[in-house]
Amino acid sequence: IVWQTPANPDYIFRNGRYVKPYYFEFISHVKNRWAGKTIVDLFSDEFKGRPRDYYESAVKSGRIQVDGQKVSVSYVVQSSQKISHFLHRHEPPVMSWDVEILCEEPDVLTVCKPASVPVHPCGQYRKNTVVGILQAEYGLAPLFPVHRLDRLVSGLLILARSASRADLFRQQIESGAVQKRYIARVIGVFPDKQQVVNANVNYNAREGRSTVE
Repeated sequence: IVWQTPANPDYIFRNGRYVKPYYFEFISHVKNRWAGKTIVDLFSDEFKGRPRDYYESAVKSGRIQVDGQKVSVSYVVQSSQKISHFLHRHEPPVMSWDVEILCEEPDVLTVCKPASVPVHPCGQYRKNTVVGILQAEYGLAPLFPVHRLDRLVSGLLILARSASRADLFRQQIESGAVQKRYIARVIGVFPDKQQVVNANVNYNAREGRSTVE
């Protein structure tokens, strides 16, 4: 699947950064193991996030197309054909308004990633991402994240301006020449001296936070 960041984003700032709903095209190409299936069987078998009735309706209305054309629900797909699935996207808001650029060089961009903003397009987020905001508001594209920070984490984020520069950074990270350091805010009385805690990090998906006891 090719994730496309829509051009000309329309942001709304009101107690956070919102994106006006927009239409988005998910693109995939028929794999060899998909060939010979009907278009509805393909989506029902491979993309189980929606019921079969939805895919039948989407094909009939033209929201699912093959090679840019409407097809019937009994249409049999062939290898390498382009399949488009058009959706009306409603992105969740993020709490931060800005992505602060700390240093801009010809081949490297360093920014302060705010909490609540994902680094790159993923899940429900396309425009409300660090990469999407920098592209829309500063015309900075393409960008290649060298590392990532979780959506709820803020901190220093390095983005390369080319694939070759990104590969060099990744090699340095893998070799230990570049390291990340996290600083956590704590409640209570914390030891004055350095203390090593060997404990599991418990993540609560419902509350969206991690804890260590």
